[in-house]
Amino acid sequence: MFQYKELQNIINNEIEQLNFNIEPFELYKPIEYVLSGSGKRLRPVLTLIACNLFSDEISKAIKPAIGLEVFHNFTLLHDDIMDKADIRRNKPTVHKKWNDNTAILSGDAMMIKAYEFFFSLNPEILAEVLPVFNKTALQVCEGQQYDMEFETRLNVTVEEYLQMITLKTAVLLASSLKIGAIIGGANEKDANLLYDFGINLGLAFQLQDDYLDVYGDVKTFGKQIGGDIVSNKKTFMLISAIEKAKDENKKRLFELINSDNFENAKKIQEVTDIYNQLNIPFILKEKLDYYHKSAINNLNQISVNNDKINILSELSKELIIREK
Repeated sequence: MFQYKELQNIINNEIEQLNFNIEPFELYKPIEYVLSGSGKRLRPVLTLIACNLFSDEISKAIKPAIGLEVFHNFTLLHDDIMDKADIRRNKPTVHKKWNDNTAILSGDAMMIKAYEFFFSLNPEILAEVLPVFNKTALQVCEGQQYDMEFETRLNVTVEEYLQMITLKTAVLLASSLKIGAIIGGANEKDANLLYDFGINLGLAFQLQDDYLDVYGDVKTFGKQIGGDIVSNKKTFMLISAIEKAKDENKKRLFELINSDNFENAKKIQEVTDIYNQLNIPFILKEKLDYYHKSAINNLNQISVNNDKINILSELSKELIIREK
């Protein structure tokens, strides 16, 4: 069984060998720029891990894994435009380094390129994998649409938010695992258990992201701290605070959300203070622990040796206690 670092190195080496030094340079240079970042390569590594659970021949899963990483980075490219984000992985985002139009077009090219990496699969496996990928790609778009709609709503519920992050974040983790399992020869039950594990892991992962946006360190988190607060982004923390706040706290929270006259630092500090008073970090951690336990329960039902499963159980722990 390969170790995580070994698989990460395989993915990094493959990505380094991709050639985007082609014309028109203004289309392909941003793609090279994005893929040269110091991301965790979580999705492609999960694909290889899932394949390795059922087969020693992980080479057949490498190109599809790269395709999933290219697709993931395409979504980030477009998300950063919509979120007006300036920093991604401690570097200027593509739309800041170039411009919006370049970021849109380069993202489109990445989406098309992502499909090319799946064509290395034999036709029978490709016929199983493509519907999973297509469904996931559409769900990610659905999740982003809900996320944008939530920007203009104050009555978003926790349940709606969890559905949105399932689509926007968790399904790609889940499908990466399922695609790897299919390539490795897993039966339908095990492939679906890995998918469910990915959904629960993805939910826990995003909740930790919500937490770090407020309580993380910009040097390790790689993004602006408090960015979600400044943009009034509907996160688990803000939605929970709106639901639980009363009297002066609720009035002040709505003032902070509805006004553009606050300095960013002051707004971040005041909203964070309200979160602390309402015990929102503890509520988030309780929900996060629930999804993590559900993920481990999914793993324990998979019909492979427990020693092999350990790599995923350990990884899940690292992801939910991470600082970046």
